[in-house]
Amino acid sequence: MADKVTIGLIQAKHDVHGDEPVHLHKEKAIEKHVKMVREAAGKGAQIICLQEIFYGPYFCAEQSPKWYESAEEVPNGPTVQQFSALARELGTVLILPVYEKVGIGTYYNTAAVIDADGAYLGKYRKQHIPHVGVGSSGCGFWEKYYFKPGNLGYPVFDTAFAKVGVYICYDRHFPEGARLLGLGGAEIVFNPSATVAGLSEYLWKLEQPAHAVANGYYVAAINRVGTEAPWNMGEFYGQSYLVDPRGQFVAVGNRDQDEVIVADMNRETIRDVRNTWQFYRDRRPETYDDMVRLLP
Repeated sequence: MADKVTIGLIQAKHDVHGDEPVHLHKEKAIEKHVKMVREAAGKGAQIICLQEIFYGPYFCAEQSPKWYESAEEVPNGPTVQQFSALARELGTVLILPVYEKVGIGTYYNTAAVIDADGAYLGKYRKQHIPHVGVGSSGCGFWEKYYFKPGNLGYPVFDTAFAKVGVYICYDRHFPEGARLLGLGGAEIVFNPSATVAGLSEYLWKLEQPAHAVANGYYVAAINRVGTEAPWNMGEFYGQSYLVDPRGQFVAVGNRDQDEVIVADMNRETIRDVRNTWQFYRDRRPETYDDMVRLLP
């Protein structure tokens, strides 16, 4: 593998009003994102990540059974199949965040990982599920209504271009999984998100650079842009970025416009940082038992 790998991050505004039927949301969002994936690949991106549940609005602003209709099987659902064909055509790795349905009435917030030949490598299911109000209008991140906590651990995927980990949105507030991804060999961790100003923006450029430094890998953070009606619970403030293992921002997207951010990660940087800061050598897991004890 070459030391340099070109990363593509896609941030986009969702253009369909929330009152419209689910099939229209998916149709329009998928059409937009196919074009943006092609744009990223045209700029040389080898690994491309889309935003959290990219094919719809952030419907967790409300609690409505309407949105269960948007869930699909992974990998056999139509969206993963369509983007697998696209990955194969373009020769790119895709991190594809979707709403997953299992059996009858079981749902997860999931990201499928598709290799550059279109092969499905596996999936990550969001582990930490928020249930947090925003403002005084009754809107919020009501995710426990829609998702079960993930049950597949913290897998690392050996793709054609790099060893990839995935953490989804609210997961980023928990350092434990970020460390497990590093222990699993991740060279870059993608965090597709949907988060608004007024709640989390002060943390956006603090936590994930800290994960990158503590674990000696790159982090790619993706956030959507704009406001979404009818909820209008806040501004999705974009600023998707790639940050290196020194905590330095390699590239940062704009705040309020659709954008394809393309930048390079470099394994030489990972090696240099890990040789300087031997955090994996010096960690003391035998002293951390209290971390996993259940509190009374």
